[in-house]
Amino acid sequence: MQGDETGQELLEEALRVLDPSVIRMNDLVFETFDLSLENRRRTNNQVVHEAAARIVETGLGIKAATITPGDPDDVGSPNALLRDLVHGSVILRTGRRIPSVLPLAGVHSPIAVVRMAVEGAYSADEWREGEGLDEVAYNKRYISRRNCRAVAEFTFQYAQQHAATVFGGPKYTVSPVYEGLFKEELDRAAGLHPTVRYNPQLIDATYALLLETSGEPLVIPALNRDGDTLSDLVIKMFGSIAGAESVIIGFDDDFNVKVAVTEAPHGTAPSLRGKNIANPMAMILACGALLRYIDSKEAALASRALYEATLESVYNGIKTPDLGGRASTSEFVDEVIREARGKLEVWDALGD
Repeated sequence: MQGDETGQELLEEALRVLDPSVIRMNDLVFETFDLSLENRRRTNNQVVHEAAARIVETGLGIKAATITPGDPDDVGSPNALLRDLVHGSVILRTGRRIPSVLPLAGVHSPIAVVRMAVEGAYSADEWREGEGLDEVAYNKRYISRRNCRAVAEFTFQYAQQHAATVFGGPKYTVSPVYEGLFKEELDRAAGLHPTVRYNPQLIDATYALLLETSGEPLVIPALNRDGDTLSDLVIKMFGSIAGAESVIIGFDDDFNVKVAVTEAPHGTAPSLRGKNIANPMAMILACGALLRYIDSKEAALASRALYEATLESVYNGIKTPDLGGRASTSEFVDEVIREARGKLEVWDALGD
C-alpha cells in the first residue's frame, strides 16, 4: 500500500530488501494499491476498501506512512479505516535496543506494547451542544469484550513466548465499567497463563514506572489511545521512533492470527522529503516482520536475516543523521542488503 511524501520514499527503498536476489524467495508477489491522499480523495476511499478486501483474502499487507487530513469532512484516516476493514484487533509495537545507540537509563530488554487497534477514542461519536461558555463537547466511546479478549489473550501468549512480564493496564479505578471490562479480560487471561508473570498497573503508574525499569522484558497491554501514545514513548526510549516496526493483527474466532499488516509507526516526515536522509529502519523491519507471518522455513530465515542485518548495520557504524551518523537512506539499505545476503550465504554453507 503506497503512501505519501517521505513515507512512500521509505517504502520504495525498503522493498529492495525483499528482492529474490536478497532473500532467496522467488514466489513473493506484490499487488499495489495507491493509498496516497490524492488517490484516496479521487476514489472517495474506495482504494482503501479494495486493499483491505485483498488483505483479508491473502492475510498479508505492508503499508507506507500516509497523510491524515485535519478537516473532518475530508477522507479521514486510512489507518483507522483499514484496521476496521481487515478486522484488526491488535497493533504490536516493540521497542528494542539499537546497537551502539544509548537508550534511556535502565532500558535494556525489549518492551512490547499490545495496543487495541479499534474502538475506544478513535471510533467515538462526537458532538457539541450549547453556545459561548455554556458550550459542552461530548463523545461516546465503546469497547467490546471480544476485542478486549483478543488483546488480553495475545498479550499473554506473546509474553509467554518471549519470557516477559505482562505489565501495566487500564485506569479501571476511575472507569470501572468501561475500562474495567478490559481489566476483567486481562485478569482472565492471567488465570489461563499461570506461568506468565503479571504485574498489573494503572496507565499513569505505567508511564512513571517505565522510567524506573530494571531492564526486564515487558509486554504492556493498552486501550487504543493509551497504546498510541505509549508506543511512541517506548520506541523513543530506545533511541528513535524510526527504530521499530508496527504490526496490525487480526484473528479468527479462536484468536489465531489471520491477518498481519506491517508498517512503520512514524509519519510522512514532509521536511525530509527528497533529501535521502530519513531513517529506513522501521520500514525495513516491517519487511522482516511481514515474512514472519509466512509459514515457511525460507521466510523465517529471511526474516531473521533482515532483522539481524538491520541492527548490525547500525552497530557497524552505518547510521542515518537521526542516530548521529552520516549515511543516506539508500546507503543504509545497501548495507542491510549486503549483510542479509552474507548471512543467508553463511547459514546455507553451515547447513543451518
